[in-house]
This record gives sequence, C-alpha cells and structure tokens, in this order.
Amino acid sequence: MKYTGKYLNDIKTLRRALDEADAVVIGAGAGLSTSAGYVYSGERFQRYFHDFAAKYGFKDMYSGGFYVMELEPEVSWAFWARNIYINRYVMPPKPVYEELLALVREKDYFVITTNVDHCFQRAGFDKKRLFYTQGDYGLFQSVNPELQKTFDNESWVMAAMEAQGFVRDMRGIFVPPENGALRMSIPTELIPRCPEDGSEVTMNLRSDDSFVEDEGWHRAAERYSNFLRTRGGRVLFLELGVGYNTPGIIKYPFWRMTAQNPQAAYACLNCGDASCPPEIKKRSICLDGDIGEILQELK
Repeated sequence: MKYTGKYLNDIKTLRRALDEADAVVIGAGAGLSTSAGYVYSGERFQRYFHDFAAKYGFKDMYSGGFYVMELEPEVSWAFWARNIYINRYVMPPKPVYEELLALVREKDYFVITTNVDHCFQRAGFDKKRLFYTQGDYGLFQSVNPELQKTFDNESWVMAAMEAQGFVRDMRGIFVPPENGALRMSIPTELIPRCPEDGSEVTMNLRSDDSFVEDEGWHRAAERYSNFLRTRGGRVLFLELGVGYNTPGIIKYPFWRMTAQNPQAAYACLNCGDASCPPEIKKRSICLDGDIGEILQELK
C-alpha cells in the first residue's frame, strides 16, 4: 500500500462520500474475495488438492476445474466437492466482508456481484439486498433444459467430503486426516442427480446459455432494478475488485450511471487496476491496493 499524500486524501474523500451518500450501490468482483483470502492456489490448494496435483499436474483450482472435465465422473465430482466446500461452505480466512458490512450497515445499500462464493450473505448482508448475477457454488442445475430450477447442494457436498476421507476438526471444518491419505473419487451411487427427473446435474455457474436463471435469480434482478430506479441524488457507486472479464455487468454500468447523475460519485478499489474514464474523473476516487487494507483505513 502506498501511503502517499494523495492516497491519504483519497481515503478521506471516499470516507466523506460514503458518509454523505443517500444510497450506496456495491459492485463486487473476484478481487474482493481474493483480498478476503479466497485464493485458488498456494497453501489452500496444496492442503485440499495435493493428491490431485501430484497425479495430474495442475497447480491451482481454476485450471483443475477444466482438467477434471475429461476424467470419469466419480473423480471429477470428487474434485468439485472439495472445490465447492472450501470456496462456499468455509468462511474466508480474513474478515473483509464483515468489515465492508460494518461500513454500510446503516446505509441504504444494494449489492450486485459476479462472485459465486456466497460471502456476502454469510457475512450478514441482507439477502434481499443481494444480486448474484453469475450463479452460486451452493446450487446445482439439471442438464435438462426444460427444468429451469436450481437445487441446494450442501448435504451432497458434506457426504462427498466424508466419502473421500476428510475429517472434521475442533471447529467442525473438514480437513485432511493426519496421515494425509484421501480418496480421489466418490462412490458411483453418490454422483449427484436431479431430484425431479434423475437427470445429470451441473454447477449453477454462468458459462454458456444453459445457465439457469431461476425464480430467485429473477426476483433479485427485479429488486436491483427497482433500487436503481428509485434512488437518486447522492449515490455512491462503490466498485470492489472488478476486472475486465465481464465489465458489462458492473464496471461499465457504474460509469454510465455516474455520468448520468451529476450528484453521484464513483469509487474503484482494486489491486493493480483502479481507473475511471475521463468523463467522470472529477467525481471518482480510484485506490490501487489491497481492498481489505483500504477498508481498514476507512474505519
């Protein structure tokens, strides 16, 4: 973090914008969860996937997700059970989401996010003020396109972790056994199936046009649309860790809405790429650094 005079002034400017805002629209991308410790490589990967890494050679969860697509389903689903578990059902190592909530709890806020790890809700954000646009690691969907529904996968994930030999520690979290020996597959009868027609299932993650936007998704989309439509005046568009993979969901709309509202302010917090277009520069605060550290400074 660069503690320059400009940086400190920007922190003060953002704090003032947050305090004075009538409404706050939070747009969150992968960088926010990375700041909270949800990283797909390193110690977390080695702890839960050392056996997959040794046998198949991939070195992070992201590339592993593509690799296991070519393997038998018992092995592929074993990998995904671990992936879902540590990135959806285990709290992040750092309380970044809780710190964000502390800053906006008393404000009129809404969250739109491309993250699929459910960290906002688990940190205590009001679920009626959340819109997960790209899906949820905690949901399956049928491969049958006629079934536009999603299904909770928590009980399956827990059963699949136990079937691979994971044990619970004193906190109730699944960890590898002391001898490190794990099974890299699940029993065939544990391969997940749709509870309605027995068809195969897949993750409820937006990767192509087969992504299921269920009733819950559409209700959240409508609530977000209503929030934007009914809030004017001093609105702070707070963008956290959003990159350029899908800029049309958060980044570009935030720029456009800031430009259209002369009382609005735009803030971009990102590590390595905090910027804004010149048209809204005078009403923008761009902070390049670790989001968690910036939130600490804002407190």
